[in-house]
Amino acid sequence: MSYVHTLIQPRRRQTLAEPWHRLKGRWRNGGVEEYSLGQSHGMRQLRRLHLRAGIEVNEHQIGLEGLPEAFRGFRIVHLTDLHHGLYFPAEALAAVVELTNELEPDLIAVTGDFVTRSRNYIEPVAQMLGGLRARSGVFAVLGNHDFRVGDGEIARALDHHGIQVLRNRHVKLRRNDQKIYLAGVDDLLYRADLRRAMRGVPDGAATVLLSHNPAIIDEAADMGINLVLSGHTHGGQVKLPLIGCVYGRSERRMRFKIGHDSLGSTQIYVSRGIGTVVLPVRYGCPSEIPHFVLEPLQDRLREDSRSPYAAGWQSARPHASTLACR
Repeated sequence: MSYVHTLIQPRRRQTLAEPWHRLKGRWRNGGVEEYSLGQSHGMRQLRRLHLRAGIEVNEHQIGLEGLPEAFRGFRIVHLTDLHHGLYFPAEALAAVVELTNELEPDLIAVTGDFVTRSRNYIEPVAQMLGGLRARSGVFAVLGNHDFRVGDGEIARALDHHGIQVLRNRHVKLRRNDQKIYLAGVDDLLYRADLRRAMRGVPDGAATVLLSHNPAIIDEAADMGINLVLSGHTHGGQVKLPLIGCVYGRSERRMRFKIGHDSLGSTQIYVSRGIGTVVLPVRYGCPSEIPHFVLEPLQDRLREDSRSPYAAGWQSARPHASTLACR
């Protein structure tokens, strides 16, 4: 059974003055809307924006082979495909930042597509994401839309606001003299180099890979990586009854396009992401913030022997707090 918290943004009747005021402000600021970075401003601004959308917060337990005991219960929150811009403005992004921080993660992973089309949104999205808080840090990789807009500029802006961008490299995460590895690659269509990213990682070490494009799965499996976190697909974004989505509807065509899967001993989670692309709409495919709880694979296998879930993976009950915007 999967437990889901849903963030609902309520609808309220707009006045003509409100959108006109926002348009004037955006024009004066070169296409960028003004916003505040206060701790509780995100929800208030989201209510003022009176958009209506749902964000599912799904928590999963995942077993990793070779996970050190010190990392039992390590929590990773995964954000992807924010596409900050005209159709996902600063107010909504502020709510995502606040919602993520409420989960009190050990690590936040952001797997690309920070903006869409315009460079005007690079500094605002980096500044907003600079408000993310995690005990072991916030890490990111770049997506295909980031390269189209300006990969160097986006990477520098994120780094300036405290977000480490993993461009074909890895870092060690330490706890009580034990360690795991976090690797990240550039987008698969733009200079991804997994071998370079994994250079120096010992064989058999517990490793999580951040890759915007889930098509990295074959190479990741060949290298024995434990877990891949990806986005890019939006889960199809629009899923119609009987027809399915842009990728089709069969299990074969949807493989490695949405949710959890595995190839050999390598597990992958492809998040539906937050924002939208091409059309500013989602149908049958709500935005999501996946939240992973790591534990040693042996423990997960013992649990799996008493449950119907796939080896190494199970949905978990989320925190008792209700994450909702009323």
